[in-house]
Amino acid sequence: MHNIVKDLFTIPRSLTGNGVRQTLAYLKNMCPLMTIHEVPSGTQSFDWTVPPEWNIRDAWVKDSSGKKIIDFKVHNLHVMGYSTPIHKRCSLAELLEHVYTLPEQPDLIPYITSYYKERYGFCMTENQKNALLEGEYELFIDSDLNYEGSLTYGEIIIPSSNPNAQEIFFSTYVCHPQMANNELSGPAVAIHLAKWLMEKENSKFTYRFYFGPETIGSLVYLSKNVEVLKKNVYAGFVLSCVGDDRAYSYLASPYGDTIADKVAQNVLKYHAPDYVSYSYLSRGSDERQYCASGIRLPVCSVMRTRYGAYPEYHTSGDDLELVTETGLQGAFLVYQKIINTLEFNAYYTMTCLGEPQLGKRGLYPTISTKESGDIVRDMMNVIAYADGSNDIIDISNKIHVSTEDVIGIIEKLKVANLISSIS
Repeated sequence: MHNIVKDLFTIPRSLTGNGVRQTLAYLKNMCPLMTIHEVPSGTQSFDWTVPPEWNIRDAWVKDSSGKKIIDFKVHNLHVMGYSTPIHKRCSLAELLEHVYTLPEQPDLIPYITSYYKERYGFCMTENQKNALLEGEYELFIDSDLNYEGSLTYGEIIIPSSNPNAQEIFFSTYVCHPQMANNELSGPAVAIHLAKWLMEKENSKFTYRFYFGPETIGSLVYLSKNVEVLKKNVYAGFVLSCVGDDRAYSYLASPYGDTIADKVAQNVLKYHAPDYVSYSYLSRGSDERQYCASGIRLPVCSVMRTRYGAYPEYHTSGDDLELVTETGLQGAFLVYQKIINTLEFNAYYTMTCLGEPQLGKRGLYPTISTKESGDIVRDMMNVIAYADGSNDIIDISNKIHVSTEDVIGIIEKLKVANLISSIS
């Protein structure tokens, strides 16, 4: 996963353009099941309109000696996203009218965009700005806005063998340039989840993945699929900022009461009990679209450190050192556990009246130890709450044992014909 982040890191991405296509082509090469879609600029998607396609080839600022003091080819963030083309000479004062910095983080380049109003701009560190001298500067941006262009997104659908299966939905975005956690970590984890799911047999759910631009891309995707999604999505997750090693985070759906919320909180409770929980009031990614009024898909987010909550967010500090192999692996494992829990989740009831005799079925240890006592206690607690009113997640929450352990116990009880699912 970290190699994916490294491979894609310097590709110039935005809402539209060849950088997005190049990124999706790379991911499709990893997972040929992906289909890639082009949506023409000007297409209406609910209250939004697909913007013109933007491509950039080069940009720089030279001082009076001809030295490049800003170079797009050194770092994508040196140019404001969606900057219009420019080639001119100007004074320092005029240059500074189009320069953006982070005074509070003087060594970092900010990520700045102007998607829906035509302008141009450059970004640099505050220290670079403070070192500029009076004189003439040459500005150059080789870009274009194509009103006959398109927006590009990728989709992977991994069908269940059951034609009437509900869906688990994953969404991640590929529009941010040269930032590793936000947002190459999401696509890296998502594509490996898709590859892993393709190897599984007899999945209860169909799995749907969206890879595309944030906000306008998800709105476009919803506008084309909203009825299918509202009918079929059982649980959904936005994969964003899943690559650092500092924390785990959960961001709830609007009311925090969906199956997605339920399974996310349960898995994190046992995988990362010190995780940080956020309400929907802290939203900031595509959960805004999937959970919007009138749509209300059962979608939440499980992240490492939440977007906006780490100092490198939307800066050049969001680099290949911030995102780690262990950070990515941790997020991947959490989502694996979420998927496995949803696949096995059901309501169970015992098939015998009264407490079953475990010993004659080989389920009770013949030698009593502390460890064997714990195993028997957990099994007896599963039996106590397998009354048809609790699913696996409910039982896990009630007896304070992970869903993985509950599933293992239920599998043993199934072999002994002591338990059956009722849904």
